[in-house]
This record gives sequence, C-alpha cells and structure tokens, in this order.
Amino acid sequence: MQVEDIIRVNELSKKFGAFYAVNRISFNIHRGEILGFLGPNGAGKTTTIKMINGLLRITSGNVFVKGLNVKKQIKQIKAFTGYMSQKFSLYPLLTSLENIEFFGGISGLSRKEIKKFQQQIEDTIPIEILKQKIMDIPPGIKQQVALFTCLMPDPDIIFLDEPTSGVDPKNRRDFWMQIYKLKKAGKTILVTTHNLDEAEYADRIIIIHNGKIIRQGEPSSLLKNENMDSMEDLFKKAVTDDETN
Repeated sequence: MQVEDIIRVNELSKKFGAFYAVNRISFNIHRGEILGFLGPNGAGKTTTIKMINGLLRITSGNVFVKGLNVKKQIKQIKAFTGYMSQKFSLYPLLTSLENIEFFGGISGLSRKEIKKFQQQIEDTIPIEILKQKIMDIPPGIKQQVALFTCLMPDPDIIFLDEPTSGVDPKNRRDFWMQIYKLKKAGKTILVTTHNLDEAEYADRIIIIHNGKIIRQGEPSSLLKNENMDSMEDLFKKAVTDDETN
C-alpha cells in the first residue's frame, strides 16, 4: 500500500543571529502515523514544531502540510491542525472550564458546542477541580485539559510538544493510550519528547541533536541496524557519532 506524506519538510533552517537552532533538516510525516521527535532540551525540537505551525518565521527551506505552503497558506493550514505547546498552552489564572470556553470561542465553536465540551470533560475530571484555576491543579490534570482544548476543533493533524514533561509515569502511560486512540481515529500525530523510554511508542522516530537529524526510522529497525539493546544506548551512540564527525 502506498504511503501518503501529509507533511513534507525540505531543507528547513532557523537561524538566530549567527546560531543555527535548526540546520537544513528534511523529513516527511505519513498520514495516520505517530512520529516521535526525540532529542535533548535545546536540540531544536520546539523550534521545528513552531516553524511547521507558523509560529516562528522560517529562515530557509519549506514546509508543506497537505500540499499547502506554511509560508503562504498558514491560515488554511490552521483550520485542520491542532497544537499543544510545551507549557500546556493554558491560561493559568482561568479555570479549566473558562479555558475551554475561551479556546472554543477562538476556534469558532458555537455556544452550544462549547457547553457540550464542558459537559464532556466533567465526565472525566471532577467538577471541583475544573472550577479551580489552572495554576492550582496538578500537572497531570493540566495535561488532560490542554489536550482536550487542542482536540475540540477535531483537527486531522495534531502537534504535541513535550506533552509529558513533568508528568508522573502513570499519567504518561495514560496519555500515550489517548494518543493511540487518536491514531486509531485516523489522526496524524507529531510528538516531541526528551524521554527516551517514550520513543518506542511511536511508529517512526527522528533523533535531532544540535539542530540536525542524526537518526530516523522505525524504532525496532534502528535498534536492529545499530545492534543496540535499548533506545538509550542507540541515542548515546548517535550523539557520540555526531559529535566526533
């Protein structure tokens, strides 16, 4: 069966002064897959995801999402993409219910639809927590609310930037179960993470270091090709090879 590339990244770069945060990287994302974007803090993961979403100006190169050019057609692209930022993208002084109302409004949802979503989240999170300010609730709950608001417009393509950062192991596992459900529903998902144990959850992974892609492929194939027993060993070898070349 032929694979459809829903996102194409070609020679993408981002330069801050003389520093290249992302340096001429190219990769594709297939429709309906989970792509894990793996690397240490500062590797260029968030910079890349922000350029794909039109939140950072591209220095050079191109990104195409469903054939649309991010540089010229970002408004059309935003209509079918969802983005959960590294800091959960919620307003800390608003409650969960108020955040849902706000983000539903800017997504163009009707009052009736927003009310329906507020009722839906009450089925999974106690109302007394939903009425607390975001700044006062646990990270795992913030994560749930942030993902919920990201998914309200029912996007085809979902970008999750460090979604499990600061979250305990149980909540991390539960979160990945939600990601699998999204994949089964036909969504395409790009997840950035610096947690090596999460890499094998993805259909394919990209390892980025110092703004450059140093490995990419299916986790099992990469481990086999490099004769490595764990993703941690593979990552260490990839970084060492990059730094010595």
